[in-house]
Amino acid sequence: MMPSLMPTYARENLAFARGEGAWLITEDGRRYLDFGAGIAVSSLGHGHPHLVAAIAGQAARVMHVSNLYRVPEAERLAERLVAATFADSVFFCNSGAEANEGMVKMVRRAMAKTGRPERTRMICFEGAFHGRTLAMLSATGNPKYLDGFGPPVDGFDHVPFGNMNAVRDAITPQTAGILVEPIQGEGGVREAPVNFLRDLRAACDEWGILLALDEVQCGMGRTGTLFAYQQSGIEPDVLSAAKGIAGGFPMGAILARESVAKYLTAGTHGTTFGGNPLAAAGANAVLDVMLEPGFFDHVLARGAQLKAGLAALAHEMPDLFEGVRGRGLMLGLKCVVPNTAFQAACVEEGVLTIAAGENVLRIVPPLVVSEADVSDGLARIRRAALRHHVPDTVLRAAGAR
Repeated sequence: MMPSLMPTYARENLAFARGEGAWLITEDGRRYLDFGAGIAVSSLGHGHPHLVAAIAGQAARVMHVSNLYRVPEAERLAERLVAATFADSVFFCNSGAEANEGMVKMVRRAMAKTGRPERTRMICFEGAFHGRTLAMLSATGNPKYLDGFGPPVDGFDHVPFGNMNAVRDAITPQTAGILVEPIQGEGGVREAPVNFLRDLRAACDEWGILLALDEVQCGMGRTGTLFAYQQSGIEPDVLSAAKGIAGGFPMGAILARESVAKYLTAGTHGTTFGGNPLAAAGANAVLDVMLEPGFFDHVLARGAQLKAGLAALAHEMPDLFEGVRGRGLMLGLKCVVPNTAFQAACVEEGVLTIAAGENVLRIVPPLVVSEADVSDGLARIRRAALRHHVPDTVLRAAGAR
């Protein structure tokens, strides 16, 4: 019989009643270290007092008024994001896919309104993930995600990630911009080299096209700066954010230079819920915490601790792991054995992680994770590895699943 809740996810048989910091707790009291953070969403962990108070207080006043009226909470949030980044203006929406789709619309419209309406195509990269709408599935380009949904939306050209020669060869008179993740999350925690990002910026300047960064997963403090691009020495023309932006409340954002944003005029784009008072209150609370002195130092310190521990484990058990990828608290453990089998072993040891592409186990704890929690998590991951240190054992476990 078909379940009432559509079976679009292969859900673990776990249900959580509450959370505390980096921990999730079931109804019967079992505790799990949340090193997945709702897929990099719960940036301040669970039950953060400042975030809880902000959302509860706003909910008691007014949750939603629609964008037919001013939303002071969203205005304040936009001003703060502009002050902290390259952007001159911000559009708020509900999700990462919506932010990415809006970003592509913005790039196309900027081209059309500057006398280049033929420039509608975006160069995208193999291994990318930009969302689940039809257009963003097409931007992603993964046949597995496109299967059964008909012809892909036209306008997206794919090249190998990190290959600048392929990028240059793909630029045509119809190219409007380049869409890239500074770190591919779903694709296996694959970092774009700094020189590659700089070369992309230079190519966009040379050909008069726009650089669009998808920072849905790697943004909002996850790499040790508010956005990952801030470690590369370049600035994009437009950027998408979501996931951790409101600490768990659904929200997305498009940040853009005036030269791009000014063409998204009244009536050209919209959203019912985006940037409503409740979402903006949550995001402002997240920014309050992230912009406190020392916050990003904490992310970098805990990231270094976690990466060193994972690297030591990979060195100790080369039959299980090849090495560690990533930056800050966006890390990936490259597995030799099936990553889903090792993910299951981690659950048995009380630590939650996320499988990603290229047989990588994604490890993205809340940004407020403590030194003790990182040590505890590393010990649990090591116990999971020790229990499955013989590759054949792990492979049999994967087959059983």
